[in-house]
Amino acid sequence: MGRVEYLAMKTGQETTKNMINSDLNEFVAATKKLVKDVGKLGGLGFGTSFLQWAASISAIYLLVLDRTNWRTKILTTLLVPYIFFTLPYVVFNFFRGDFGKWIALISITIRLFFPKEFPEWLEIPAALILLLVVAPSLIAGTLRDSWVGAVICLIIACYLFHEHIKASGGFKNAFTQKNGISNTLGIVALLVYPTWTVFFHIF
Repeated sequence: MGRVEYLAMKTGQETTKNMINSDLNEFVAATKKLVKDVGKLGGLGFGTSFLQWAASISAIYLLVLDRTNWRTKILTTLLVPYIFFTLPYVVFNFFRGDFGKWIALISITIRLFFPKEFPEWLEIPAALILLLVVAPSLIAGTLRDSWVGAVICLIIACYLFHEHIKASGGFKNAFTQKNGISNTLGIVALLVYPTWTVFFHIF
């Protein structure tokens, strides 16, 4: 009788031990999966934010380049909506607030009453500030955060790249001419962020 009780107790302890080990293994596996997924999500968010900054800086760079002696031979007014859709949230919200409103008011006042004093190179930046300030919430909030804004940016970037290649006299010249390389790299940088965003919205 005592032997049977001993065997029953031993079997029960082993079963409990196996259950605990199994639970611990499942917990460790779930923790590893959680850490892995969080790491992927953090990496993805960081990558998207970095590319967004790079796209905005590249667009501003091309805009400045066009207003100097290094003419880009592209329709730079298309960079205004591109910058609008890719501008990082911190900068976007800053210029959409009172600071941007004051800049827009001063620009419009000078343009209306002192047109000769208003430099030509300031027209596109002033138009960008004005767009940031007056854009309705549907465009400033909803479209900027959706795949629609990314598709618009991708279309603009593809068109500018096509026009730049055409103006340079071919794909090879765009990457070999002295002034063409900087412009080409800037336009290629415009393609990366919207392509990345559209890809992750689809998949």
